[in-house]
Amino acid sequence: MNIQRSNPITISRYGRSRHKAHDFEDLSFLRTTESNQSFSPNLGSPSPPETPDSSHCISCIGNYLLLEPLEGDHVFRAAHLHSGEELVCKVFDVSRYQESLAAYFALGAHENINQIVEILLGDTQAYVFFERSHGDMHSFVRTCKKLREDEAARLFHQIVSAVAHCHDHGLVLRDLKLRKFVFKKEDKSLVKLESLEDTYLLEGGDDSLSDKHGCPAYVSPEILNASGSYSGKAADVWSLGVMLYTILVGRYPFHDVEPGSLFSKIRRGQFSIPETLTPKARCLIRSILRRDPAERLTSREILEHPWFSSSIGQTVSSAHGRSDRESDQTVPEANMEEELEQFFS
Repeated sequence: MNIQRSNPITISRYGRSRHKAHDFEDLSFLRTTESNQSFSPNLGSPSPPETPDSSHCISCIGNYLLLEPLEGDHVFRAAHLHSGEELVCKVFDVSRYQESLAAYFALGAHENINQIVEILLGDTQAYVFFERSHGDMHSFVRTCKKLREDEAARLFHQIVSAVAHCHDHGLVLRDLKLRKFVFKKEDKSLVKLESLEDTYLLEGGDDSLSDKHGCPAYVSPEILNASGSYSGKAADVWSLGVMLYTILVGRYPFHDVEPGSLFSKIRRGQFSIPETLTPKARCLIRSILRRDPAERLTSREILEHPWFSSSIGQTVSSAHGRSDRESDQTVPEANMEEELEQFFS
C-alpha cells in the first residue's frame, strides 16, 4: 500500500493473543447513556442522530472508546481514552479497507478535506478514525435561510478549494452536495469535505465517466441526457454551482417534488437569479451553471473569480414578504432530498 508522506496516517495492527476474533474488548459494564454525561454528541450528520439504544455497549479498541453508533453498525462516535478528544470511527472489512480508502491515500493533506487520524487493524475489521465535525452546510443554510455574500464567499472558497485539490490529483467527487461539507469548528468558520469514499480515481488525464451517480437536486444536464460518457469534473462544477446558488438564495435553482419535472427543469437549464445579489455573484453563478460543460469554469478558475476578492459589505435583503411560492422552495430537510435519490445508484 502506497501512503504519501504528506498524509499523516498511522496504521497499527493488533496481535491475536490480546484481542478476540471480533477485534475489540467488550466493556459491557459501561452504557451509552452514561457516556453522554462526559462526551458531547457528534453533529456531523445532516440531522441529530436518534437517541441510541440504551443497551448499546461501549467498546474499547486500542486507545479509543467506541460509543454509540451514528450510522448503522459501521460508523461510531468515538473518544480517545487519555485526552477525551472526540472522533468518528468508521469500520471496514479488513480485506477491503484499502480499496475503500484509496482516495485518501492518493491525496496529500488539505485543510478543507477530512483527515484520517489513525487506522487500527484487527483480524477481521479495520477501524478508521477521523476528525469529528460540528454540523453540516445543508443544516446550516437551512437554519440561516441564506447567507450574506461575505460569509458565503468565505465558506464557498473553502469548498471549491477542496474540490480543486481533488481534481488536481485525479479524483472526481460525483456526489457533491451541501451535506458533504461539514464544519471543523463550532464557530462555523472552517469547512471540510467530510468523506472521499464515493469518489472516482481517474486513470490518466481522461475524466470521462458513464455511470449516473449523485443527488438529483445537484445532478448536471449532461448526466441526464447522455447515453454515453460525460466529463466528471465538469459535472462536479455544476454541483458547485447549485451549492453556490442555494447558499446565496436559500433555495435550489431547480426544484420540484416530482422527479420528472425536476429533471426537465435541469435539462433546460433555465433559472432566475434575484436582483438582490451583487453583479459579481450573479456573474459567477451564470459562469458555473452553464448547460454546455465545455463553457463552465473549472474548479481552479472559480477560485480566481473577482467575487471572492470583492469587498462585499451589503447583506442580502430580508426574507420578510416572501411569496408562498418562494417559501415552498426553501432548502428542504435532508430526508426530502433522499426521497429522490432512489433514481440514481
